Parts: sequence; structure tokens; C-alpha cells
Amino acid sequence: MTTSTEKSYFDLHITGLGYLNRIREVKPKKGNAFLACDIAALNGPSDDVSYVRFDTRVSGSEAQHLVRRCIDAVEAERKVMIGFRLGDLWTDTFTYSKGKRAGEQGVSLKARLLFISWIKVDGKLVYKAEPKPTDGDERDAEVPATSTPAEQQPAAPEPSVPAAVADDEAAADASALAAVESF
Repeated sequence: MTTSTEKSYFDLHITGLGYLNRIREVKPKKGNAFLACDIAALNGPSDDVSYVRFDTRVSGSEAQHLVRRCIDAVEAERKVMIGFRLGDLWTDTFTYSKGKRAGEQGVSLKARLLFISWIKVDGKLVYKAEPKPTDGDERDAEVPATSTPAEQQPAAPEPSVPAAVADDEAAADASALAAVESF
């Protein structure tokens, strides 16, 4: 009889959208250097938005690559908005050292930036993550969803897309791909 020594975990993820700020390389006294950034996440009703600031450590090679590509835009004070997923949220207390709150205690929300689903620079979409197929998606493609013969199933109406709209969408996709490469 064998026993599994593999640990299991419960994940707590935060998803949202927000503005990317303060991209920097952090070099701690102990340990390895890492990429960090702040995210000012949008919260509340759309007509009265508030912001929640997360100080994040960028985890994963894809997220690091995408954040590094945004450095120039953030430093140029362009509005870089991302769709994100954070994990491992924790708080860090500190004491303000200057300003009108000098000497007061403060709290910082810290997390790991795990995934970036899209990036917009000044309102223009420059990156969108490709959906990753799951095992279930592959099985669904091979096995019909129902056992009813095809001739008995009602035919799904074909969406009618004018040729001009289809051409515009293809051109928009091409320009979005070009923008991804340029930023």
C-alpha cells in the first residue's frame, strides 16, 4: 500500500481589472530579485468607482513577459489597463516615514500576479490571452452532446454577418496583432 505525500491546496483568487503602475525590479537583501508592480483595481459602481491598490509580485513567465512589455508605456504615463488574476493575498503593515501621515501605521495589500487576460493601452486593446483548451473541450469535440440523431435535431440558424463587417473584424484583428508586436 502506498500513501501519497503530495500536498493539496485551497486556492483563493482575485479577478478584476485595473491600472498597472510602478513596474520595478525588487532586489531584497536575502533571496532572489523579482519583478513587482502595483495594480489600482477598479471597485464599486461604474458611476462612482473606487480603487483598491495591490502591491504584486509578478509570478509566471508569461505574466513577467507581458508586464515587462508594458514598462515603457507605464513610464510614459500612458493608461495601461489589464484584466488580471491574483493569488496568495496577504497584508503587510508599515509606518509612514514622511508626509502628513508620518508616524502613522498603514496597511498594504500584497499578492502574486498570476495571470493577465488582456491589456489595453490608452483604451486600445493590445493583448488578449488565447483561451486554453481543457481536457473537457477535447472530449466535447469528439463525443456528441446528445444521443439524438442529427436529422431529428433542429438546425441552428446560421448567424448572418455582412461581408463588410467580417472584413472590418479581420482588419481589426490584424491591427490588434500588429499593436501587440509594437508595444
